[in-house]
Amino acid sequence: MKKIRNFCVIAHIDHGKSTLSDRLLEVTQTISSRDMQAQALDDMDLERERGITIKSHAIQLYYHHSDGETYTLNLIDTPGHVDFSYEVSRSIAACEGALLLVDATQGIQAQTISNLYLAIGHDLEIIPILNKIDMESAMVDEVADQIIDLIGCPREDILLASGKTGQGVQEILNAIVERIPAPKGNPEAPLQALIFDSVFNSFRGVIAYFRILNGTLRKGDEVRFVNTGKQYQADEVGVLRFTPDPREELEAGNVGYIITGIKESREIKVGDTITKVENPCKDAIKGFEDVKPMVFAGIFPIENEDYEDLRDSLEKLQLNDASLVFEPETSAALGFGFRCGFLGMLHLEIVQERLSREFDQEVITTVPNVSYYAYTTKGEKIVIHTPNDLPDTSVLDYVEEPYIEAQIITKPEYIGVIMTLCLEKRGNLTKQHYLTQDRVELTFELPLAEIVFDFYDRLKSLSRGYASFDYAPVDYRQSDLVKLDIKLNNENVDALSALVHRDKAYAFGRKICSRLKDLLPRQQFMIAIQAAIGAKIIARETISALRKDVTAKCYGGDISRKRKLLEKQKKGKKKMRQIGSVEVPQKAFLDVLKLE
Repeated sequence: MKKIRNFCVIAHIDHGKSTLSDRLLEVTQTISSRDMQAQALDDMDLERERGITIKSHAIQLYYHHSDGETYTLNLIDTPGHVDFSYEVSRSIAACEGALLLVDATQGIQAQTISNLYLAIGHDLEIIPILNKIDMESAMVDEVADQIIDLIGCPREDILLASGKTGQGVQEILNAIVERIPAPKGNPEAPLQALIFDSVFNSFRGVIAYFRILNGTLRKGDEVRFVNTGKQYQADEVGVLRFTPDPREELEAGNVGYIITGIKESREIKVGDTITKVENPCKDAIKGFEDVKPMVFAGIFPIENEDYEDLRDSLEKLQLNDASLVFEPETSAALGFGFRCGFLGMLHLEIVQERLSREFDQEVITTVPNVSYYAYTTKGEKIVIHTPNDLPDTSVLDYVEEPYIEAQIITKPEYIGVIMTLCLEKRGNLTKQHYLTQDRVELTFELPLAEIVFDFYDRLKSLSRGYASFDYAPVDYRQSDLVKLDIKLNNENVDALSALVHRDKAYAFGRKICSRLKDLLPRQQFMIAIQAAIGAKIIARETISALRKDVTAKCYGGDISRKRKLLEKQKKGKKKMRQIGSVEVPQKAFLDVLKLE
């Protein structure tokens, strides 16, 4: 155990975590030069295309130190985007140390600070590293000062490195061995192992990744999962190399994988504890926080018969992405589907894309929204996930919506435009703090509903990419929210209802009506598109009827023949208007829901 080091790499998005991990793999010769490629640990096509890490990746390295000993290093590369911070919190729970990576050209960003606080909260040893020092625009001294201000370390503790050229990688490996403490634990105690990730393999079933805190796990042992209470035999245990590497036994302090032949994905939970059946541990491992979804959206199969396949796909995806939560839901317009909770809009987009690529599931996603609390006049509290859950106005007392604390770090010249954006989104400034002369931290309190759509994109474009953004939930506050219904010929369209703030309802209603006017196909009768709050219509658009020329076959002759045909058409139109229903095509749904 004295020769094991468990550590993760944490940083803001695009500060070079995956590139530095590549160099660590190269120097320790974990991957042969033939298999080496950029972002070697990012094994999803989606990660390569977008250049971001979506999943944490664990791998074991062997390093020959100058003292003549060989050390086992368990590295976990983590995502940087705020939507995947749950992955980071799980990785941190399995480590004793963290490499805090800061881009020398950009300085400290919001996500760096929030990930750092996560690591400090778990008492991890922090090794600060300045990355990208080979670039011309690197501000080594300025950014080193920012790091010293942030964590209060001596300047000589900050390592200088370049993930691209490999400069400083040797020093990083030495620092990992010398500064990060060896794991504590008793190999003779009852087995206690924390599951921090899992994947589904169509041949082997569910593969769980774990970190052993106490005890020893051997191949063939009877094991129990504490939370689910299920018992299995360990068919295979091993360590995570570039490909799984089976072992006969793993002792306390190690990170590895276990295959038990579980086929049902719901039988294993990330954050669960593994113990042995014959000599179980007394307590499950604590300190693993539950995920709090921020954004909710309905996911529906395009064909109703694909419902069960979609359920299986979501369960398998949930294994690999523990922050996804879902429950069944029905909609009058879209049929059977699922109400899913996500950590943010990028998370929603990634889940939709992974369903399409990995499981061939083409889905329709409804307008993303957040959950509210509604209080009735009798004092009951109801959780609102969809606008249709909102109680009738006659019994509704008030509605509370979730607020978040947003932390934005930017250059001083963008303060004005960022404040304008946040005030437009019903936010209020609580703190303004200069980190250095040219970096300012703004703290706002904002309604979560206002940031789920396009806030992050607009913030990036207004600040030319310089502002970084991080948020944490605060509480629920009373707000003047109304349910906006969209009607087609006086029939409500369930899937297009929305809960919006009263001040913004009029503009939102007009936008959806004009969008539907462009998207809906014309019919033989006139269609009225209306946006309504309760019984009050606040916006309207009309799609005029298609005129079929019924008099085309009449040439010459008496005018009364034409008139007779036109009268007959008029009666038919009137009847059609009464009984004709307007179907919203799937394509129109998708386009309306992309409404910014």
